[in-house]
Amino acid sequence: MTKSKTWSWMEDVLPFVAMLMITCLDMSVLTVVKAAMNGGMSSIVYVVYHDALGTLILLPFFIIHIVRNNGRHPLTFHLLFRFFILGLLGICLYQLLAYGGIGYSSPTMASAISNLTPANTFLIAIIFRMEKVNIRKSSSLAKLFGTIVAISGAMVFTFYQGPEIFQTASSPDSPNQLSMSRPSDWVIGGLILVIGGIVGALWNVLQSATAREYPDQRTMVFLYCLFGTIQCIALSPFIEPNLNAWMLQPDIGMIAVVWGAVFSVVFRSTAITWCLEKKGPVFVAMFSPLSIVIAVIMGVTFLGDSLHLGSAIGATIVAAGFYTVMWGQAKEKNKPPLANADESGSSDQTTPLISSRNESEC
Repeated sequence: MTKSKTWSWMEDVLPFVAMLMITCLDMSVLTVVKAAMNGGMSSIVYVVYHDALGTLILLPFFIIHIVRNNGRHPLTFHLLFRFFILGLLGICLYQLLAYGGIGYSSPTMASAISNLTPANTFLIAIIFRMEKVNIRKSSSLAKLFGTIVAISGAMVFTFYQGPEIFQTASSPDSPNQLSMSRPSDWVIGGLILVIGGIVGALWNVLQSATAREYPDQRTMVFLYCLFGTIQCIALSPFIEPNLNAWMLQPDIGMIAVVWGAVFSVVFRSTAITWCLEKKGPVFVAMFSPLSIVIAVIMGVTFLGDSLHLGSAIGATIVAAGFYTVMWGQAKEKNKPPLANADESGSSDQTTPLISSRNESEC
């Protein structure tokens, strides 16, 4: 095999391997966080420490960026207010809702509901007149039909568990099994995640508009992460007043904080940016529903979850709706089909309108 053919083969294979790793690591973060919550860690404690560490990691890169650009893109009060709102929606509210929902339900449900992001964003973009529906165009019909299908799948996932099709051998008295045995918790978790997805979609729309107005994305990302972290810290005494809950021990809770922040900031954003450059946004989007399968495997293996028929049906319907929306978006030649908006976490983002996951973490 010649050198050129070898390099061409590597360029085809490496993005696939990278996206597979990212998807697995995404779910590993959620699984570790869920395990930490099962051990008693509050969602607000994780969000505050995770965001604070992520912002600190971003700080030196932001300083280097500012020095190199020498104030090329001046900031105004209007832009700072936009960044403040982005931090409130994408960092503070979204993460509190997302991890709160995971605490009540599971990473599998969080992964399934996250695939509603393109559909939610599409609906909100229509409301704000950033998208138009033309029933004569196959792309518009696909996005509309896919949105309806994805939302229907999320409702099935949330409100219908059904019989177990795979049961773990873990003890029925384990904390996770006790929490998962209450259907009310499952529904509450699903509803919280759906609300979080709507907040995330609002963030996507505002981020897209802000990125077009202010092209310096590194500055934008750092500032809204900083604002979001400050907002979380300000809310934390009201959500978790128990001082003992804020004492991190060298256990699964500390591992969750460090692993989540380092993976989100150092690895994920860089790898996804490289994959977007090599293969484009549609290729990156194709891996999003795979996270549901990986979340199921990790939940069964490490958390003692059981797989229910309703979860399997709902996840399949959501994935079908997701791919339909993304196909319709790909048909729109004038608009990119996917945003590299980071979730379960990232720091460096590109900002087309519709994203596969709202990973707006630091």
